[in-house]
Amino acid sequence: MVSIRLTWCRCGGRVLAHCGVMDGHPEAIIDLSAIRANVAAMAAHVAGAQVMAVVKSDAYGHGMIETARAALAGGASWLGVNGIEEAVRLRRAGLTVPLLCLLAAPDAPHADAIAHDVDLTAATVSLVSQIGAAAERAGRPARLHLKADTGMSRGGATLADWPAVVAAAAAEQAAGRCEIIGIWSHLACADIPGHPSVDAQLDAFRTALAEAQRIGVQPQVRHLANTPALLTRPDTWFDLVRPGGGVTGLCTLPGGPPDWLRPAMTVRTHLVQTKRVAAGTGVSYGHRYVTPAPATLGLVPLGYNEGIPRSAANTAQVLVRGRRHTIAGTVCMNQCVIDAGDLPVEAGDEVVLFGPGDEGEPTAQEWADVLGTISYDIVTRFTAKIPRSYCWVTGGQAAESPVAAEV
Repeated sequence: MVSIRLTWCRCGGRVLAHCGVMDGHPEAIIDLSAIRANVAAMAAHVAGAQVMAVVKSDAYGHGMIETARAALAGGASWLGVNGIEEAVRLRRAGLTVPLLCLLAAPDAPHADAIAHDVDLTAATVSLVSQIGAAAERAGRPARLHLKADTGMSRGGATLADWPAVVAAAAAEQAAGRCEIIGIWSHLACADIPGHPSVDAQLDAFRTALAEAQRIGVQPQVRHLANTPALLTRPDTWFDLVRPGGGVTGLCTLPGGPPDWLRPAMTVRTHLVQTKRVAAGTGVSYGHRYVTPAPATLGLVPLGYNEGIPRSAANTAQVLVRGRRHTIAGTVCMNQCVIDAGDLPVEAGDEVVLFGPGDEGEPTAQEWADVLGTISYDIVTRFTAKIPRSYCWVTGGQAAESPVAAEV
């Protein structure tokens, strides 16, 4: 674990402070005030439903602990993660709000989760029994959410298996080994407007709730809506919504997020070399790009090892000196090239790969659109091999709110 001192910066403009890393090094800058504002806006949008900020996979690459804190500051009252290890990290960071592990896994350290007051998901009779046994060892009841498979065919109990799962959980609750906190499911096609499966899954979820009630189970919270359903389907909100990408200003709906959600991540680096070349010069492996005229080439010190998809060759754009340039030729392991034509560029110039778009830089959504993927896939690529730093920005001005974190 690397400890990085994080200082405030201005992320929205051309001037970016050092943010705790040496000038000239690549970095992913996370605007925590954008995260806070995104959650506040979503909470207002779903007024009456609670908000669970899903911060799994290191908060979609934005940093789990700091993102969680910013989301809570914006009005989230729950947190969601994938597995128990993530949940325990949040508890050890001092976060005490309700916290759900979304993945239901047998033979996971359930007793450890129960001891840390972490809610668990179950979707099979055997897993309900395992969690009950773990609760007995932990000396306290498990907080349990039962997951129904309403049509995504991933996790969850099918409607045929559902009555047995609910009955098993009810028996564990009667024995004092668990408390049934929630019933939930997940939508497969909420980001495809008008897709008939959304209505079908909503009907199936209501059927699952009715069956649970028939058995005598009344959960504290019912939750179904992910980010796209939160944005477009009020009938899916129930008691709790679970935005993940929306927390960081992203979504998978066509066209990307609405303008009241702000992307929180900016990835930047600096040119490390420029050179003048003649027309007809082949660039990078395979000469998949050939200069159409005399040009200045700029060397960007990031490649597919650091997060740029290899498919970005001749497609994705970056911003240098206020102008966009397309990545020229094959993306290498640690480098790629831009063709600046006759525009003035030099070593040391800032290169913004993507950000919120304030200064004309591409957004993660634009990269996703040209590369045939989703914005979540883009942002999660850029945090394993480059430093991550944090800032708070309010109304376009840097807020003097230094923070420190471990990543």
